[in-house]
Amino acid sequence: MNTRLAMASIAMAGLSLLPTARAEALTTVQIEVNFLLGYVEGSGCAFYRNGTWYDSKAAQAHLRGKYEFLVADSLINSSEDFIERAATLSSFSGQPYEVRCGGAATITSNQWLRAELARFRMSK
Repeated sequence: MNTRLAMASIAMAGLSLLPTARAEALTTVQIEVNFLLGYVEGSGCAFYRNGTWYDSKAAQAHLRGKYEFLVADSLINSSEDFIERAATLSSFSGQPYEVRCGGAATITSNQWLRAELARFRMSK
């Protein structure tokens, strides 16, 4: 199974976990954010947050929690808002999140997620 198909499957499974106040169509933002959360979880990459490396499942859970908190306060209006407000740096320390995939160089989560969001949008 190719990686993009696997990530899409994970993202679709994650959609069923979204709380919804009404039965309405998912917005583009919800679809894209859930894709990104699925991408994080399925990546197998290591995530650096506040001095500790975490696996992709722990990173996804942390980012999903931040996302849900921000949505509840109406602070997410775009997928870029999600990346910037929930997935770029620690709200506690202000330190940027970093990602390391296999033997590749460590990059910021902001760069990593923005690149994947662009690829996702181009594949539609």
